[in-house]
Amino acid sequence: MDFLIENKWAILVSLEVLAWSSTFFLLYARYGLKSDFWFKVAAVLFAMTGVIPQVLMGIINFISTKKIDLFTLIIVLLLLYGFTIGRQHVKKLDDWAKAKFTKQGS
Repeated sequence: MDFLIENKWAILVSLEVLAWSSTFFLLYARYGLKSDFWFKVAAVLFAMTGVIPQVLMGIINFISTKKIDLFTLIIVLLLLYGFTIGRQHVKKLDDWAKAKFTKQGS
């Protein structure tokens, strides 16, 4: 547990990079590969690198510090973003990927 607390910022940034990478892979699997299997694999990777570990890191940090500090606040803000305007951003990204791969396939 000490390792997680000591390295929480590096872990959070790494998870965020992995989550966005899995989002791009998810779109590539959906439109580039047109594969249900790889789309599902990418969706699982997103869940394992995105929301679930961020929530767990926030909970672990809160239990360890017993207060809402900057780290916990950043996680809450990331989650709020993801469930609000982040959805619109991903929709735009989805539309872009769909158009890009449709154009390449023609």
